[in-house]
Amino acid sequence: MDMRKKLVILFVMVLLAFVVLGVRLVLINTQKGDEYTHTVLSQRHYDSITLPYQRGSIVDSKGTTLAVSKKVYNVILDVSVMNYYENRTEGTVVATLNALQTCFGLSSQEMAGYVAQNPESKYYVLKKQLDYEEIQPFLAMVEEAAASDELTDIKGVWFEEEYLRYYPLGTVACDVLGYTNSGNAGAYGLEEYYNDILNGTNGREYGYLNEDSNLERTTIPAVDGNTLVTTIDANIQKIVEEKITDYNTAYTSNYREGEDGSYNTGCIIMEVDTGKVLAMAGYPFFDLNEPRNLELYFTPEEVAAAEEAGRTEGDLLAELWKNYCISATYEPGSVAKPFTVAAAIDSGAITGNETYYCGGLLEIGGYKIRCHNRWGDGEITVADAVAQSCNVALMHIGDAMGKNTYLKYFEEFNFGLKTNIDLTGEARTASLVFNSDTMGPTELATSTFGQGYNVTMIQMITAFCSLVNGGYYYEPHMVSQILSADGSVIENIEPRLLKQTVSTTTSEQIIEYCNEVVISGTGKKARPAGYAIGGKTGTAETVPRDTGNYVVSFMGYAPADDPQIAIYVVIDRPNLPDQTLGTAEACLITKEILTEVLPYLNIFMTEELSEEEIADLKERGLYDASLIKPDEEIPEGEEGETSEGETSEEQQRPEVEIDPATGYAIDPYTGEFLDPETGRPIDPTSGFMQGGEESPDTSEE
Repeated sequence: MDMRKKLVILFVMVLLAFVVLGVRLVLINTQKGDEYTHTVLSQRHYDSITLPYQRGSIVDSKGTTLAVSKKVYNVILDVSVMNYYENRTEGTVVATLNALQTCFGLSSQEMAGYVAQNPESKYYVLKKQLDYEEIQPFLAMVEEAAASDELTDIKGVWFEEEYLRYYPLGTVACDVLGYTNSGNAGAYGLEEYYNDILNGTNGREYGYLNEDSNLERTTIPAVDGNTLVTTIDANIQKIVEEKITDYNTAYTSNYREGEDGSYNTGCIIMEVDTGKVLAMAGYPFFDLNEPRNLELYFTPEEVAAAEEAGRTEGDLLAELWKNYCISATYEPGSVAKPFTVAAAIDSGAITGNETYYCGGLLEIGGYKIRCHNRWGDGEITVADAVAQSCNVALMHIGDAMGKNTYLKYFEEFNFGLKTNIDLTGEARTASLVFNSDTMGPTELATSTFGQGYNVTMIQMITAFCSLVNGGYYYEPHMVSQILSADGSVIENIEPRLLKQTVSTTTSEQIIEYCNEVVISGTGKKARPAGYAIGGKTGTAETVPRDTGNYVVSFMGYAPADDPQIAIYVVIDRPNLPDQTLGTAEACLITKEILTEVLPYLNIFMTEELSEEEIADLKERGLYDASLIKPDEEIPEGEEGETSEGETSEEQQRPEVEIDPATGYAIDPYTGEFLDPETGRPIDPTSGFMQGGEESPDTSEE
């Protein structure tokens, strides 16, 4: 056979093969075209879909939701699928785009332009983070079109699921909770500290063809994150935030025009026997659902002023997000005095029965270090030194201890060390305290009344709890349980006792001293109606000195006879002409908070109520006769403490006379000249008024 015949035969065979293949393709398209098309399209659509996990919730100690991840939907348009059906059923594109416009307010013209330019696009995001209620009308429209013979089907639209972090209470506990960035990355607070525990693992859905060419799907389910049960009580937290907001609102523009009542106001409430934090708040607050919305927190003038000072918008927000209660450091002032006295008694340096003489100053290391009472307290006991906040007596007590003993207890109370509370951002203070190399006689003297070293609020209240609970130092903590997504308990976080700082006997003695602070000393205004509490006031001048800036505070506990909770209120640079007067405001904030918190905790009243106090409690809806101890029924309106915090005995003291020559008041007992408006001692010659209880001068000899 010649070559020509061979080529003809080969050509015929190839032609027949193409004919057979063509016939087969026609048969396939005719008989199973829809099935294969559906399979291919389904495979393209579901070949690999991420199934997002749900980040774990954060709840308070009673189960109230503080943070939750709710399911939301992104509207996705697969243009290629829509165009495929358009080729089969004219009008699909128009019907689909019109439905999107009707249900989601999208521009059909803009969508049509995108479709024309991107005919093969498979993933066009039209809307993001919609609730199910927002997509329900569209789903109903799709279902209606599919069931109707007259309406054109809507094709190519699907909803991508994801989770959005949501904080139902808005600003409540914002410093404690923190927030999340994109990708479920926690920022600040519990969200960051417990990020790995709150996060889960994404799942996956795969599509593939089985042996019968049918689409099969296999799913690896997502593993949701774990839930945190916090020690926070949302009701107590709300009370705290309300009261410190009220203070700052009331004193806005009081002295510094256009400014809040303080630069910062912090409050912590802690169980003394466990270290559980019941509330923690630092004013100003921010909305956890809009943490980056600068306009909510700063005026354009404030932003412009910050930019002129070289600060960015990010700097402003970072300052807002900072948890003042654990991140800010400051000199504690006289709230440190109970620690000094406790160390001296516990070490045996003093017994507590000593008496000291205060002439208004003490010369140490070549410096004259003044008491807050510039005219001196005279003969004063240890108990009165705490109650009246006498610096000179504390310096004598420090001298009796010596540097080494003082520093030993200083470390026992954990000053200079982190408490390791389970929150991000706790400040390090190791470089902000004295050690044996840097502490001389003058540094020891000023340290006894809380000047010259820095602390954080969480350090102070944690150590203070050990002073009033028998000496037991518990690690502070914010989370009591970790639960799985189905509610099973993964871990119970029990109170962690770290050490004993002082003996039980010393603790009892300190409680007596601190009780007297509120009964007759500098903390009288902190006492809530019907309750006896203890505590200590503090006023510390900020650095640089002589600027008139102070941090004022009150740290206390309740009830006085059996401490159950501790409270610490700090006001950073109160908006007052004389910031030292802010100590009284810290006491009043404490009173306002405890007036509501103690009844909420079902703690019995033990003190007599005046008629004014009863009327005030009734007006505020806080009077509850069931909280009066059954075995100590309190007659209404009998002799007792007044609403101003003065006993009837104090009210009966001789009237204060006014000196006609100077216009100053004269103390009927001491003969001292007093400023008639503030009641503070004043020098009639110079007109110099006492500056504050814990901000003494240290003038070199």
